[in-house]
Amino acid sequence: MGQNRTLNASQSAAARVAGVALLLGIAIVVIANYSVTFRLIVPNNAVDTALNISTHELLFRANIVCDVLYLVDLLVLLVALYVVLKPVNQGAALVAAVFRLVLALAWAVIACKMLGVLRLLGDTGYLSVFGTEQLRTLAMLRLSDANNAYYIGLPFWGLASTVCSVLWLKSKYIPKALAAYGVIASVWCVFCALAFIALPHFDKTVNANLFDVPLVLFELVLGLWLLLKGVRASDTGAQPVVQADARKARAAQLKR
Repeated sequence: MGQNRTLNASQSAAARVAGVALLLGIAIVVIANYSVTFRLIVPNNAVDTALNISTHELLFRANIVCDVLYLVDLLVLLVALYVVLKPVNQGAALVAAVFRLVLALAWAVIACKMLGVLRLLGDTGYLSVFGTEQLRTLAMLRLSDANNAYYIGLPFWGLASTVCSVLWLKSKYIPKALAAYGVIASVWCVFCALAFIALPHFDKTVNANLFDVPLVLFELVLGLWLLLKGVRASDTGAQPVVQADARKARAAQLKR
């Protein structure tokens, strides 16, 4: 529109919080996947998976704790990004927040499904009517449901990031190239997630690991930028509101 977009103290603080939340969220997911999930879950093998989980129950419970922590991290990120981007376009910022809330709810489902796996493999009395192999199969189905919940939440992650990236691009709070990459990575994530749901064996055409990796890289760089650099005024010469108010106060004192 051509007007200068100034920053206030709450936006600057929220941007730092968002940077921490982005980096912390990536760290939590990496720890959960590489330290727990990939070590315990054997694809298409209910027996070995059940044995691994039963043998390393505390480690599996740590994975569930990571899921809950990531859910909390998403809620913090949701609020922080809304505070930063609300002055750019309040309606769009709210839409992005709702999309990210749905993503957080998907992670709540994931945590519930994972906790249900422990119930099936435990010593709950009313499950004695099932055989050992049946319980292991049901546990594997719960794990599969948790994985499905992730892919249901994935398009909402991409949609939230798409809206936020467009707002980053419009506001010029971060470098234009970074915001543009964010739009591309987010749209790619949405496309892959919906194609995976709609088309059988889409993950054979595009490796499932490539669905969200570009978006993870964007959030990693964005998190580092917001934490180390913060947000900047949109145009050269535009000053943060806090600084402008301080200068006005000093000018008033000089006039006196």
